[in-house]
Amino acid sequence: MRRNERSHYNNYQNQHQHYPPQQYQAQDSHSVILVTAGYDHTIRFWEALSGICSRTIQHPDSQVNRLCISPDKRYLAAAGNQHIRLYDINSPNPNPVTSFDGHTGNVTAVGFHCEGKWMVTGSEDGTLKIWDTRAPSIQRNYDHKAHVNDVAIHPNQGELISCDQKGSIKIWDLGENSCTHELVPEEDVPLRSVTVAIDGSMLVAANNKGNCYVWKMSNTRDTTDLQPITKFSAHNRYITRCLLSPDVKHLATCSADTTVKIWSTSNHEFKLDKELKGHQRWVWDCAFSADSAYLVTASSDHVARLWELQQGETIRQYNGHHKAAVCVALNDLSIGS
Repeated sequence: MRRNERSHYNNYQNQHQHYPPQQYQAQDSHSVILVTAGYDHTIRFWEALSGICSRTIQHPDSQVNRLCISPDKRYLAAAGNQHIRLYDINSPNPNPVTSFDGHTGNVTAVGFHCEGKWMVTGSEDGTLKIWDTRAPSIQRNYDHKAHVNDVAIHPNQGELISCDQKGSIKIWDLGENSCTHELVPEEDVPLRSVTVAIDGSMLVAANNKGNCYVWKMSNTRDTTDLQPITKFSAHNRYITRCLLSPDVKHLATCSADTTVKIWSTSNHEFKLDKELKGHQRWVWDCAFSADSAYLVTASSDHVARLWELQQGETIRQYNGHHKAAVCVALNDLSIGS
């Protein structure tokens, strides 16, 4: 997806087959994979432009809290209550190919190693776990000592950055097998979300008061150095998700105030660039396209939306969930070419 607005997006999508509703066809390495899930116990795959739901998977055990697509576009991880189910994207089998069991609370965060060798999860049970995706088995178990709300994998693949309900950010060094940093921006104010720039240059965290905190990140002698840059008020209510764009030029913040805001990261000033309005209830999650020109959002109003960010307009709406849509995953990268 490149920034030529709808015309190019149409051309891009038309290179691929349009899947009839509820019929499954395998995704190829160049296709756009867009998935949403939430409280109606279903996982839905969508044609990005037409808005047609091409596949629905039942997830009867619990609601789905988070979704993550593996880097090779083969698997979808769905995090629910105490379990993570792994589904084969390239198979019509509606059942998970494997299940990761070991958490004792809602799994609130999930992410894959850049080559899919391992997966990290965070939970309300206060732990972070690293799983061997081939076994599956737990390789590491870290005690966060509070409900984990989010976790991000540093681009160096050697560190994890997590945040919790007590307001702490922790950085875990996988080589040292220990927590090397702990930051508490606001005492006893839950941190909802953390995001790390794809080039490892910046860390942003967002909390229940609508505030964002920004640190400059640099690696010296194989250790991460953090330098506070700024704090700014992004929303008057909870921030549910913050996410840096792949080109690191923008930050998206999703909120209980029903809006999504797009902030310019230029000179670390974080000026408001766009306010995306259209959702009727809390906006829980978002995902950028690979070229940073589009954003997909999921909301308690049961709807997911595709936004074209240059104009700040909704260009597609995804209707089908019967309860809150709280998570979204998007992968439009062409791989293996």
